[in-house]
Amino acid sequence: MYDFSTRIDRSGAGSDKWDLMKKINPAAGRDIVPLSVADMEFKTAPEITAGLQDYLNDLILGYTGPTERYYDAVRFWMKSRHSWDIADEWIVNSNGVVAALYNCVKAFSAPGEGVIIMPPVYYPFFTAIERNGRRPVANKLLIQNGRYRIDFDDLEAKAADSRNTLLLFCSPHNPVGRVWEKEELKKLGDICLRHGVTIVSDEIHFDLIMDGYSHTVLAGLGDDYAQNTITCTAPSKTFNLAGMRSSNIIIPNGALRKKYLEEISLSMSRPALNILGYRACEIAYTRCGPWLDELIPVIGSNRKTVEDFMARRIPGIRVFRMEGTYLQWWDCRGLGMEYRELEHFMVNEALLFLDEGYVFGEEGRGYERINLACPAAVLEEALERLAAALKKRDPRLVS
Repeated sequence: MYDFSTRIDRSGAGSDKWDLMKKINPAAGRDIVPLSVADMEFKTAPEITAGLQDYLNDLILGYTGPTERYYDAVRFWMKSRHSWDIADEWIVNSNGVVAALYNCVKAFSAPGEGVIIMPPVYYPFFTAIERNGRRPVANKLLIQNGRYRIDFDDLEAKAADSRNTLLLFCSPHNPVGRVWEKEELKKLGDICLRHGVTIVSDEIHFDLIMDGYSHTVLAGLGDDYAQNTITCTAPSKTFNLAGMRSSNIIIPNGALRKKYLEEISLSMSRPALNILGYRACEIAYTRCGPWLDELIPVIGSNRKTVEDFMARRIPGIRVFRMEGTYLQWWDCRGLGMEYRELEHFMVNEALLFLDEGYVFGEEGRGYERINLACPAAVLEEALERLAAALKKRDPRLVS
């Protein structure tokens, strides 16, 4: 039913990642598609495009807040897709999950206190902590049998330290692509409850789960967990609506919700969305389930394309199994390049514009994150460019 193959040229349209590509390497031609920042290179779901056009026909662009239809749509999505019953009053709007992370750090920790994170991890976690005068406390992920795991012994020790009051948790994990199992989530939740550590769970990728895996909302495991968790959600990754700045921060605990809203008020802002953001979210959650159901296998096919290509052609790159998100994590240390050399090679020789692993913490040095939400032909061309550039540098690196 849907088009996931048409190539869209976003140059000159203000796209962050396309403009950044041109800034990094002006020689990148119009045929080069950046596979970095987490938005999609697919056409917008037609239901959203048509629905917004109809909406604009009779719309007055004045001050606008959430409608009952909007709340119904958010509750419907959480219940139908995630088996999670939520109440309207739990929903606090935010113009982005990153903005919510900053507000959460300020609301639920004090200057100088430690905020636990699990690197390598989404880089705004670091900036939200450091720019607000808190300390990042690294509970580094472990690699066991080719899969990333939480170091629970280390997490227990760091949560037990009274100076560490908050955990920023990424579920599914960006960039390593792990979908946490229910037992892992319970263990993490229990540790935080024991030691009075509040959890901010960034679940923005929770709809993008590969076949064979299942996402569990941490706050949906039971009331004890819900009362200690702020859950960050949005339709932005699921339906490529990042430009709409439409996020739903779900806070069941009334006291925590009040504290969060008080923090927002200090900046003279209000928990409101762009007028079209409300409508886009409503349309996505009520009309676009079939589009998502077709998207997931497309991403899954791209995942397999890369896994097969690397195993066959470039064995020096180790690809971690992407269980969720559309962001795949590559260990490129087998290519024998220092991480800055690797970056230079990618953008200047391979003309491959990815997210460099080091931005996710020092644990990511020598790694790359690639965005697989693109037409298959675009991905195949990128892989062939990579192989050709490696072969030119050292034929032994390519089979």
